[in-house]
Amino acid sequence: MSKSIRKPAVSGMFYPSGKNELLNLIKEIDRQEESRFETVFAQHNIIGGIVPHAGYMYSGYQAVHFFKVLQNARQTIDTVVILNPNHSGIGPGVALDENSLWATPLGHAEIDDEFYRALDILASSIAHDNEHSGEVMVPFLQYYLDDSKKIAPISMSDQSYETAVEIARKINIAVSETGKKIVMIASNDFSHFVEPSEGYKLDNLVYEKIEKLDAKGVYDTIRKNNISVCGYGPIMVMIEYCKQKHPGVKTKLLRRGNSGDISPSTSVVNYITSLFYE
Repeated sequence: MSKSIRKPAVSGMFYPSGKNELLNLIKEIDRQEESRFETVFAQHNIIGGIVPHAGYMYSGYQAVHFFKVLQNARQTIDTVVILNPNHSGIGPGVALDENSLWATPLGHAEIDDEFYRALDILASSIAHDNEHSGEVMVPFLQYYLDDSKKIAPISMSDQSYETAVEIARKINIAVSETGKKIVMIASNDFSHFVEPSEGYKLDNLVYEKIEKLDAKGVYDTIRKNNISVCGYGPIMVMIEYCKQKHPGVKTKLLRRGNSGDISPSTSVVNYITSLFYE
């Protein structure tokens, strides 16, 4: 029986559509960032990370730092849970995907059906079909990890605090029921289209709450200060999951930057990669 395949929506836009071109781009970004890579986390248990989801030419320099840590980690990983915002708002407020495989120029990533079934979340392909923020994580996973790792993408247009707590609870239950060794990605870009120093200041307000594992504080700070962080729901899920499952969690900011590092501008999008570990 053939498996349904999600075709890439942003191949050729957010990252190259050709296999060799994509491999060469990731390899070059890795080479440029090599001197900044953290090497002290190999002995730690990696729970997950906040990872930016813009085009590779802009945010790949931040994103690769999380995947490099995963590559060097000495732990078993069965499934990578990809939590991403739903920018279009199409489909349910929280949605799994109905497909079995996600295609990229590097091949097919298999969705973990067993883990999906344990999550008890509605599946809807239209919530994922044209969304870039989950898709862009997959080629990095394929490059840095082996093909045995499955994925579990979860799309969120409902990014309320209450929903984040509930998703975290369901992930916790699914981990207990399946025994899967998971790592989580909270796909997120920070302040959008602001002056670089202003974005840096605003993002610090949010990151202070992340470091304190204060998910409600993340939500309230963003709302109070009108900060254009687009994936705050996934961040809150990450924090709440850690508080439920890994109370000894620590955070580490691995890399930050903005689109102006590549295309100088007075209006930039800001990127932060951060690690959650024990």
